[in-house]
Amino acid sequence: MKKFITFNLAIAFLFSVIAPFSLAQKKDLPHVVILATGGTIAGSAESATQAGYTSGQVGIQTMIKAVPGIEKLAHVTGEQLANVGSQDMSVEIWLKLAKRINELLASKDVDGIVITHGTDTQEETAYFLNLVVKSDKPVVTTGSMRPSTALSAEGPLNLYNAVAVAANPKSRGHGVMMVMNDQIHSARAATKTNTTAVQTFKSPVHGQIGTVLYGQMEFYRKPYRLNTTGSEFSVDGVKELPRVDVVYACADMSPDLIGMLVKAGAKGIVIAGVGNGNMNAATLEAAAKAVKQGVIVVRSTRVPTGYVIRNAEVNDDKYGTVASGDLNTPKSRVLLMLALLKKRTPAEVQELFRKY
Repeated sequence: MKKFITFNLAIAFLFSVIAPFSLAQKKDLPHVVILATGGTIAGSAESATQAGYTSGQVGIQTMIKAVPGIEKLAHVTGEQLANVGSQDMSVEIWLKLAKRINELLASKDVDGIVITHGTDTQEETAYFLNLVVKSDKPVVTTGSMRPSTALSAEGPLNLYNAVAVAANPKSRGHGVMMVMNDQIHSARAATKTNTTAVQTFKSPVHGQIGTVLYGQMEFYRKPYRLNTTGSEFSVDGVKELPRVDVVYACADMSPDLIGMLVKAGAKGIVIAGVGNGNMNAATLEAAAKAVKQGVIVVRSTRVPTGYVIRNAEVNDDKYGTVASGDLNTPKSRVLLMLALLKKRTPAEVQELFRKY
């Protein structure tokens, strides 16, 4: 009996030493929260080699368990905010994400955020958050081009690297970032360039801002233009965003598309113009008419790189249109939706495109 008591005391003493040490180790690690929204990274297929799959089938806790060593990077917790393919990403989910991120980052117990997301609209979500997150703590989006069941699925490594970036204090002040394929991109610059390849995301105009290889990261520079704590935009109390539609320009395009969107209630229109944000004469006249009706019209381009220059081939001063600069069409739509949360003139919106 005496030996049994002595043994129990020894075990209790051992736990009294080990438990605080384990807790201290856990406490010393940064706390990264993963907010899951679905996408290919959470997708599954019937076989490891088929092209077809269903997005948003795997929960965040299962995804975390599938990443060896992630627990050594940070104290990782996960929340399932949505589970959709990113073709079904919505303003409702954007607002939910922004609210939750701002809540979490306001806590001293949270050091960084990772968002798992489908790749189809990831650049739009990242840029939206880049404009409305109110913290300089790291916020990182990631995803994958192959579902979790695929041969050589890259999702686990992308998630590992995203957590590594979010957990690193050196990542603060870089705005919202996208981590994919060992590369770190700024939310403003990144765009999807290939339908199926794992190296789909590029920053074609300004280049990536860093690299991350098995958790070891290096930044080349910080992103330019205002973001996060430097942004004037806020979605506090916002339940919906103004309607902004996109018109894709082409040879002999129909000018009545503009009028139809105005009639349907569009508050803004972004035209993915040909070349330097151009459109045919009839459509340009329709755009000018929409401006006179109070609709903000932004000239962007369907071309992958380059600037849409104000008052170059189109006299923006005459027609009242806004030139998007180097901001691509989907992100021009995001910026315009936020800009229209308050009444602004075309000149005021143009200034926002220069700043953001």
